[in-house]
Amino acid sequence: MLDVAAIIDGARVRALHVQVFALCALCMMIDGFDVQALGYAAPALVEDWGIEPGVLGPVFGAGNFGVLIGQLTFTILADRVGRRPVLIGGVSFFAILTLATGFVTSVQALLALRFVAGLGMGSVIPNVTALISEYSPRRSRVTMMTWVGTGFNVGAAAGGFLAAWLIPRYGWEAVFFFGGGAPLLLVACMVVWLPESLKLLALKRRPSDNAYIARWLRRVDPSVTVPDTATFAVTEEQRKGVPVAQLFRDGRARFTLLLWVMNFMNLLALYSLSNWLPTVVRGAGYDTSTAVLVGTTLQVGGTLSPFLLAWLIVRRGFIPVLAVTFGIATVAVALIGTPGLSLALLVGVVFIAGACVPGSQASINALSGTFYPTYLRSTGVGWGLGVGRVGAIVGPMLTGLFITMQWSTQRIFLSLAIPAFITMLATISMAWTTQVDEERGAARP
Repeated sequence: MLDVAAIIDGARVRALHVQVFALCALCMMIDGFDVQALGYAAPALVEDWGIEPGVLGPVFGAGNFGVLIGQLTFTILADRVGRRPVLIGGVSFFAILTLATGFVTSVQALLALRFVAGLGMGSVIPNVTALISEYSPRRSRVTMMTWVGTGFNVGAAAGGFLAAWLIPRYGWEAVFFFGGGAPLLLVACMVVWLPESLKLLALKRRPSDNAYIARWLRRVDPSVTVPDTATFAVTEEQRKGVPVAQLFRDGRARFTLLLWVMNFMNLLALYSLSNWLPTVVRGAGYDTSTAVLVGTTLQVGGTLSPFLLAWLIVRRGFIPVLAVTFGIATVAVALIGTPGLSLALLVGVVFIAGACVPGSQASINALSGTFYPTYLRSTGVGWGLGVGRVGAIVGPMLTGLFITMQWSTQRIFLSLAIPAFITMLATISMAWTTQVDEERGAARP
């Protein structure tokens, strides 16, 4: 009997790892583009429909509520039936709904479609995180998990540049036409080239899966002899029962609760900034293209910083690196609304905020992906993000309320600095609930 986890952990990075990483990174990019699409289209849509910006607050919330439900349900399903079918099905689903969004003519229809599309979007990040974790060699796992998380920010940032080019030429609808067409092409590639998690299949110990595991395991490490008659196992715990309940057993309860606080607060700040920053900047007197590009700067910072954060985490551990990052985020977000700030300084502060808020989310996902065992990994990551998605719903709606109440720009961003400060406190508190393996940056109860 061959230990699948031992073979994967000891392998070198080969073509198959690059193949899985590339497909997963593209999934994250498409997800990042589509989740942020409405934020970039909003200023032009508001002008085209002649509505108040605050009217879109419930629409932003509906999209995130759909993602919340998707993350709470499809992640449990993925731990049961597999990462691959849930990921392919989810991407196909939200692609079709995003295409349809380009044809809406009312706020009510826009709200309904963004909610339903969000169900599919909720399947992406937890399953990509789990799949990368379960295919990465041990010494490269934290780095690969953090790097793949940057795909979300790359897609969101590229979406800003693309939207700034598309909207003046073809209207806000073009953003959704692109956001629906591109993932359909990706689905075709995943059907052909994306394998299922071998660790998950080995845990289930179904004889019918042995030939499949053997075929892909030979590509993981060609130097290992894998007989056609081999059987496979994973030396990890496998518990029956409700997966969510397992998140609070065997010393995981305190870590799980603190992880949920981190996700909630960070995603509250992240989505408030991502969805409303272009509109707030537009309201400050800048033209639409400049407003969109300032919003894009947030995602550019979030795209670049995870590479540095991954390097630091491997050397220093998750907790000290993330605690410092959220401390910097608190100051940077508060400074965005400073009166009289020049455009150059505004861009600089937004970049730092992006490096610390969107940029840190990939590291939070990697932290949860290294902590939970295979049979709980998708559920653990997904429920953490699902709780965080509540913050993503509440944040944009609150910010929209602040705008409707005519709060000053300074007051709005001071309020958005509070979640970053709470996230820092939760991260520091985690130091008393976990031990950190410096080699992997992995948490242990």
